[in-house]
Amino acid sequence: MIPRRLGNTDIAVGRISLGGLFTSSLGKGLAETVRILRRAAELGINLIDTAPAYADSEEVLGQALKHIDHPFAIATKLGGRPLPFDPRDARALVGSVETSLRLLGRDEIELLLIHEPDRPLQYPWWTSYDPLDGPVFEAMDRLRAAGKIRHTGLAGTTTTELSALIRSDRFDAVLTAFNYNALYREASLEVIPEAVRRNMGIIAGSVYGQGFLGRRFDDEVRRRPLWLSRARQQQFLAFFQLLDQSGLSITEVCLRFALGNDDLSTILIGCKSMEQLEASLDFASRGPLPHDIEARLNQIAAQVPGRPFEEPMILPFGKTYSGPGMANLGAGVPVGRLV
Repeated sequence: MIPRRLGNTDIAVGRISLGGLFTSSLGKGLAETVRILRRAAELGINLIDTAPAYADSEEVLGQALKHIDHPFAIATKLGGRPLPFDPRDARALVGSVETSLRLLGRDEIELLLIHEPDRPLQYPWWTSYDPLDGPVFEAMDRLRAAGKIRHTGLAGTTTTELSALIRSDRFDAVLTAFNYNALYREASLEVIPEAVRRNMGIIAGSVYGQGFLGRRFDDEVRRRPLWLSRARQQQFLAFFQLLDQSGLSITEVCLRFALGNDDLSTILIGCKSMEQLEASLDFASRGPLPHDIEARLNQIAAQVPGRPFEEPMILPFGKTYSGPGMANLGAGVPVGRLV
């Protein structure tokens, strides 16, 4: 892959980067992570994204990187560590990054992202929104001055509030997840345009929806579980019909769709195995979707222009759930995690 700059940073990225959720005990562990990283290095992948919230991903990556002679850039995050987590404790935030450095075996982190600062009622990061301010900036300034981080950014899952945070002009990059993929286009309204105007690096996460766009669930969609709106059901049925007509797999369509957007600096692939990585790179080598398939996909995406009320962020296809109401939907789904 031909490297490109991540926005106005000095970080070189290819169109594909590695998501670190499954380079951990949630995947196949250290040995497979070493295999994935070796193959990623051969394929020209330059960036790995991880987080304290991704189980033991930082530790596993740190161990695996000892076996790899390749200048990977690392993106990791602030959020959720140490417990109880206080986003207004600048000293603890600095300590979290120092823990990341130790686990990763690094002297410097190229990109430090604030993990989901836009999720309503999750953590009170900000003491002021206009102008945007909070102790996290003090922590980042101290870390940058000490040479422990190089660039900063946001990793979010919303659109309106994330766009407002981008407009603060205080960040170098944004990771947008669960709001830009083959069927969901909310990030294209404000998040991506605002970042483009500021020449921020744009990292696309969850183009496979952390699983619900990683394979087909035809029977479940037809049965229409109680959390699936009729509009979303009809959209998925039309999507599956397009896949049948085109002869393309769901993963190929989802990845090649994202590759067709030149505003995206890089696209994260959270693979559990080297074979999944190679399959993604094979899809990427075919380039963007043919114009006729892309045009039909755009029509299908437009069937549901915004999230239906009460729709789970990660659609729990293939998950078991029980009990009344929405509280138990998607049991076991790592809702708060980005890939």
